[in-house]
Amino acid sequence: MRTQVKALLTGILLVTSMATAVQAAEKVVIAHRGASGYLPEHTLPAKSMAYAMGADYLEQDVVMTKDDKLIVLHDHYLDRVTDVAKKFPDRHRKDGRYYALDFTLAEIQSLKFTEEFLVKDGVQQQKFPNRFPMWKSDFRIHTLQDEIEMIQGMNHSTGKNVGIYIETKAPWFHKTEGKDISKAVLEVLKSYGYTKKSDKVYLQSFDAPDLQRVKKELLPAMNMDIKLVQLITNTDDQKVIETMEIHPDGSLTPYSYDWMLKPGGAAKLAKYADGIGPWYPMIVKSTSTPGHIELTTLAKEAKQQGLQVHPYTFRSDPGQVPPYAKDFNDMLKIFYIDAGVDGVFTDFPDKAVKFLQQHQLHQ
Repeated sequence: MRTQVKALLTGILLVTSMATAVQAAEKVVIAHRGASGYLPEHTLPAKSMAYAMGADYLEQDVVMTKDDKLIVLHDHYLDRVTDVAKKFPDRHRKDGRYYALDFTLAEIQSLKFTEEFLVKDGVQQQKFPNRFPMWKSDFRIHTLQDEIEMIQGMNHSTGKNVGIYIETKAPWFHKTEGKDISKAVLEVLKSYGYTKKSDKVYLQSFDAPDLQRVKKELLPAMNMDIKLVQLITNTDDQKVIETMEIHPDGSLTPYSYDWMLKPGGAAKLAKYADGIGPWYPMIVKSTSTPGHIELTTLAKEAKQQGLQVHPYTFRSDPGQVPPYAKDFNDMLKIFYIDAGVDGVFTDFPDKAVKFLQQHQLHQ
């Protein structure tokens, strides 16, 4: 009898352990631009910090330079995080912006990099005042290859397998400038051994036509098959137009994401994507109140189609937690547990990792 009881308990523990392992594999933390809540976004120190905090993936936004180098930078312009306007005052375009495509890698790496700022009445104002102070220390922009080598190097020295999560920024814009950023990114990924779905890599984009091209043309031609994620934003509520649709006559119009949010949209997305990256209000309605959470059907329909769901962006700064959540941990609970998302993009990866560990959803 004791032997049977012992065997039964062992079986229960094994099943529980396996279930926990499955949950841990399903719930991931994506360091949004690194540990950007603590250090300037997309800098190598911010990525190293996020790695040490236990993030499962580190995000890289990628744009191209004038000399066809791939750099890690959130926007395809330089003026909100560098001193480009001071160092190269006459190099802006008609819209007043300083585009990375107009500068060589050497010129870009000569710039000082800092926390994101806005300019009001000629005065720089830090977007998130409680974060790392503007213009302190010395941060620089690096290449995609630099970051991949650092992550792979830390994976080697620590025995971990932290993944990379790349966003190609504005492929449509690069195309109008005669550059194919998606092909260039895939060539780099292949050179570093990221070629199949089982590899720890995601490639994401807001540019649906280009992501479909990646799936149908570029990946087969390069003998690759990596995981793709369609980013989604509100068509009518874009502070910055994420994607312009290029028409046969060369004209440009804002791309509409509306079809992705309608019934049947998830099934269409699943034809070319492995996951979706929606703005988090697309999953939990803004009309929700504490204790009365209203979910949209987006996450449920996406998961029914086998899609991963990775909403953005989770921030614990003052004013960044939605009013229906009591605090940042409650926000994480609402999305990870109540809505059942698979992962979140967060500027504070340590807090998301700690939350998941407390709920036995992360190793």
